Amino acid sequence: MKGFYLYGICPVLKLERSRDMEADIKGIDDVGNIFLVSHNDIAAVVSEVSLEEFDSEEIQRKAKEDLQWIKDKASRHDEVIKAAIKINGDSLAIIPMKFGTIFKTKEGLSGSLRKNYLKFRKFLEVLEGKEEWSMKVYLKARLLESEIKKTSAIIKEKSRELCSMPAGRTYFLEKEIDEMVAVEARKSISGYISIFFEKIKPLAEEAKENKILEKEITQKREPMIFNGAFLVKKEKVDEFQKEIQKLRAEYEKIGFTFESSGPWSPYNFV
Repeated sequence: MKGFYLYGICPVLKLERSRDMEADIKGIDDVGNIFLVSHNDIAAVVSEVSLEEFDSEEIQRKAKEDLQWIKDKASRHDEVIKAAIKINGDSLAIIPMKFGTIFKTKEGLSGSLRKNYLKFRKFLEVLEGKEEWSMKVYLKARLLESEIKKTSAIIKEKSRELCSMPAGRTYFLEKEIDEMVAVEARKSISGYISIFFEKIKPLAEEAKENKILEKEITQKREPMIFNGAFLVKKEKVDEFQKEIQKLRAEYEKIGFTFESSGPWSPYNFV
């Protein structure tokens, strides 16, 4: 039995573009191609899938028993959305749907389009002509602590006191200074994050701070201290990237590493 797997909602396309999309992009099962189901001036990007393999109960079972299948199909889900966004080299506004959104009948899908039409139109207007980009910031704490030692008046005073002490009596003061430096560094992080965010935010139509990812996920040696998503007009993407380059030039020497990537499916803004 077949069902309809929903990837996203887009504006109705001109006939030539819709034919290109439907001819060029394989669905999540790598068998059938995607196609469009329209209502007024919006369309659902879908493909037919086997309900025995993709219905909600089966997906929940595989989430417990076959995580690799889930990872592979979730990745393919996102690849389909990205391919649809970039059909013919253009950037198409698409409201991405979460992985595993299935309709058992075409009537049910069409009914959802009718019911949610105004909401979908509003989101498409927000996304039109824009792309989602991310900026993540990581911290090399030792470099920031070194900067604190150079710039903090209190730390410099303690260091002068340390230099005047006889050898053999410096241990506890050294420990005290190290702790003070670590505390000052931790306190300063939120201030730096505010600086970074405020420099980038004006270049985006919308901005969102996401949760910090652990090292097990990032596979980075340094901890993440900022994870932001930005909805940027296409004509401002170069300016957005240049501003991040400026941040790198100014702040990497004191321990901050910047990572920018995109465009992404705009999940953060729908």
